[in-house]
Amino acid sequence: ESLCMDFRGCLVFISHDRAFTRALSQRVVDIDRGRITSWDGDFDNYLLRKEEFLEAEARQQALFDKKLAEEEVWIRQGIKARRTRNEGRVRALKALRVERSERRNVVGNANMSLDVAETSGKKVFEVKNLSKAYGHQQIVEDFSALVIRGDRIGLIGPNGTGKSTLLRLLLEQETPDSGSIRVGTKLEVAYFDQQRNALDLEARPVDWVGDGRDMISIAGKERHVISYLQDFLFTPDRARSRIGKLSGGERNRLLLARLFLRSANLLVLDEPTNDLDVETLELLEEQLMNYNGTVLLVSHDRAFLDNVVTCSWVFHGNGRLTEYAGGYTDAKRQMGSRAPKATASKPTATKKAAPAASQSAAAKAPPARKLTLGERKELGGLPAKLEKLEAKIDALQAKLADPKFYHRPEAEVNEAKTALAAEEAALEQAFERWEELEALS
Repeated sequence: ESLCMDFRGCLVFISHDRAFTRALSQRVVDIDRGRITSWDGDFDNYLLRKEEFLEAEARQQALFDKKLAEEEVWIRQGIKARRTRNEGRVRALKALRVERSERRNVVGNANMSLDVAETSGKKVFEVKNLSKAYGHQQIVEDFSALVIRGDRIGLIGPNGTGKSTLLRLLLEQETPDSGSIRVGTKLEVAYFDQQRNALDLEARPVDWVGDGRDMISIAGKERHVISYLQDFLFTPDRARSRIGKLSGGERNRLLLARLFLRSANLLVLDEPTNDLDVETLELLEEQLMNYNGTVLLVSHDRAFLDNVVTCSWVFHGNGRLTEYAGGYTDAKRQMGSRAPKATASKPTATKKAAPAASQSAAAKAPPARKLTLGERKELGGLPAKLEKLEAKIDALQAKLADPKFYHRPEAEVNEAKTALAAEEAALEQAFERWEELEALS
């Protein structure tokens, strides 16, 4: 993210990471039902305007469907009464039928629901002085924690630091080298494995989820397995295809579909957000936030962690593990406040370590020239110029972010876009000039 933000050129990226997209995007290109639309402004502005667009489209389609229904009633009544039909109206009805048949409806969102099992004991896990290593690699060292019923804990850290291993230790799938894990009573566990080892790639989703049965029981109610899979965006044809042909996102949705069939009071989710689209992420987020059981969650999605978890276990490497209150942003803020301040001696040490040849070259370099009187005056006036340009850009962006503005003549809209591009170019040039003069000073 930092690398992309410092990049001076044009950047085009595809991502389901909402925090990443919010930080970087200045325009969103939306691909929906074969149509490509460009939305000026940041990601949050796109979400708002896209929602308004879909609401307007739904109202328009409702009026269209009402008119089509009325015309269908008219033509049937005309045939029944053997009246002479208005051929122009008949042709218009045929055109309406064609238009309706070519309509591509919005793809629905996944419809997930979690079935909570009998309430577990108050203490879910009690961890004391836990340590685990593989050879010389220390995974966890002297870690203690208490997990209470209803906690939603996020495991945060780089790949390979031991997050999945800690989950397996808690679930008693692996044995610690030292320390103890006391598991609570009445636990019903549902485990989502990031490796997708549970998937049978040769099976069909309809058979794998239903264990060969056509009907499945969800919260005491019988449902057809095809109908259930449609809640997770599987068409009947896709539900009958081989699992090995499914995309990464489809496989994740399939795992979630099977996982949510189980009644559980402890959800262990190892990177469930991989490959999921934004809409499905938000729905899963909502389900976990309303879940009454306990959740252990591994994820690299910062927005997802911030919205779901109440406590974070952060892996620092070499077995060091720290517990922080809140999600990713809260943990990062607490880590920053605890971090030691950098000393002023480090740059000096770096300079001392420089090769003698470099020092002699620097000594021979000509001294930097001083600012001229005109340049000093220009540098003094640049902050005000930058503020003025930024104010103009903000005003133009606010104008272009308003959906009503696009009802104006196309020439006026294009003129505003051109003006925005010119002001942004002028701002960039002003910043470059400011950096140049500031370096000379």
